Amino acid sequence: MITEKSVVELSRMLENNDVSAREICEAYLDRIDAFDEKIHAYITVDREDVLRQAKESDQRRGAKKQLSPFDGIPVALKDNMCTSGILTTCASAILNNFIPPYNATAYEKLLEKGFVLLGKTNLDEFAMGSTTETSYFGATRNPHDLERVPGGSSGGSAAAVAAKMAPVALGSDTGGSIRQPASFCGVVGIKPTYGRVSRYGLVAFASSLDQIGTFAGSVKDAGDVLGVISGKDTRDATSLERDVDFKSDTIDGNVKGMVIGVPDEYFENIDPEIRDNVMATIKELESRGAKTERISLKYTEYAVPIYYLIATAEASSNLARYDGVRYGNSSPNVKRLKELYFKTREQGFGKEVKRRIILGTFSLSSGYYDAYYLKALKGRTLIIEDFKRVFEKVDAIVTPVTISTAFKIGEKVDDPLSLYMSDILTISANLAAIPGISVPSGKDSKGLPIGIQVMGNHFQEKTILNVAQAIENICGHIDPGL
Repeated sequence: MITEKSVVELSRMLENNDVSAREICEAYLDRIDAFDEKIHAYITVDREDVLRQAKESDQRRGAKKQLSPFDGIPVALKDNMCTSGILTTCASAILNNFIPPYNATAYEKLLEKGFVLLGKTNLDEFAMGSTTETSYFGATRNPHDLERVPGGSSGGSAAAVAAKMAPVALGSDTGGSIRQPASFCGVVGIKPTYGRVSRYGLVAFASSLDQIGTFAGSVKDAGDVLGVISGKDTRDATSLERDVDFKSDTIDGNVKGMVIGVPDEYFENIDPEIRDNVMATIKELESRGAKTERISLKYTEYAVPIYYLIATAEASSNLARYDGVRYGNSSPNVKRLKELYFKTREQGFGKEVKRRIILGTFSLSSGYYDAYYLKALKGRTLIIEDFKRVFEKVDAIVTPVTISTAFKIGEKVDDPLSLYMSDILTISANLAAIPGISVPSGKDSKGLPIGIQVMGNHFQEKTILNVAQAIENICGHIDPGL
């Protein structure tokens, strides 16, 4: 069955003329037709355009002019990445009719290799959330249990890959928005080092934290597609040129001699089933030659308040551009500019986005800047130094991804503080700008996926992919059984 194949396998089948790009894309479109009404992973799918792209790919292959081994492979894109001529909504009412005039660099790089865009996936509004419940277009559901959240904010991308409605998808990660939904949905999700992938064309939430990454059904697929979108971009001054040394043929899962850090702080106040699962997997890594060392990341408990001060401050600045004049929808029948601002934002932004704008504006306001925002920046430096110290003696850090498995839709929607605290195991990697990956490690007693997080030093994606591959070799894959 085509939708059961990995990206590597599909690429090989295309190369051998065992299947056409059209056949692959039709198989995924049929899968979307069959299941997405229940799951709601996608906001936009244009079947006619998908088949047009597939036809062009087949024509290139027929003329021996394929753009890359990936030419004809379908991909899904989180709907906060700009796509020229294609609706880009950020799951918000204020952008529900916005069609960008240009492409995000990450998407442009996929097009250059011949990937076919299947569609744009659902997310929490402006990527602000951990459940994909704040979307203007309605919640996405977890393919493993339709009564539960898929995680967020990249829940649509994670659910699409888990339900085999896409072989690979892009998401963005500001505080865990790739790794947490990957864990909840039982797929692989990687957030690269800040600067590895250009942010140009990614609609900004918190600019010093946002990073584009990949979801896939396997570690090698996630790494290969990450390699495609990596690289320096003159349109993003924070992007850097670094060798892509983590292609699938270099990832073998060999952890012999590696030193893996296990931080005490990441095993406190988490579901006992998750703790036992992760520790058992760490034992298996030891049996394969890895050495483990208990470590301390002592500033972990401060990560949540530090993150939510910095992220909301940057969000309040970034979202000021939605004023009813330059971008998106505009409130009609107003007589004064101030009234235009008020009504456009009142009608266009959802509850969670408004909450974060208010929090961020407050922390940046006169009299509070030093007490809150400046102090948070100093705290971020301490977290960065914490990781630097640890990486002097370990090659990678292995932890749980989440404190619980997927919870029910609506369960925490009115408890934002509980949701914010649930990010405690992922946000430190964003604050420290280091890479992190979530890889499935089994299920709990309710049949819900559990994920393991591997973090590495800056630009050590190859290291964390190798550890993740070892975990995948131990634990295998998770299928929702749709």
